Amino acid sequence: MTGALRAALFGALLAGGATAGDTIAVEVARGSGALLRGLDKVSGSPTDLPLAVGETVALGRLQITLGECRYPVDNAAGDAFAWLVIREGREEVPVFEGWMIASSPALNALDHPRYDVWVIRCTTE
Repeated sequence: MTGALRAALFGALLAGGATAGDTIAVEVARGSGALLRGLDKVSGSPTDLPLAVGETVALGRLQITLGECRYPVDNAAGDAFAWLVIREGREEVPVFEGWMIASSPALNALDHPRYDVWVIRCTTE
């Protein structure tokens, strides 16, 4: 699936209210990075994680890599969606790989016993 097609599909999800036959055009822009928030469920401490596209940061034993961040041009703050790859320790197989949507964090969430991660917004600088 191409990036443009993927963006159009997620734009349709973000717009809501569409039926199977409807076509929705949502103009999206690419951010230079993203702001994520991580939560250590054991200690209860949240951590803000600013990332640039292609960058990897650590949250405890997790390694979080931002592949891309996109947002609707008319709602940059609320409807961002980011492609994340999250690995635990030095494992090759990710514990999460996919799009996370800021406005619907439970739609495609990380399932981890200790940590939660969600998208806050894309960054544009």
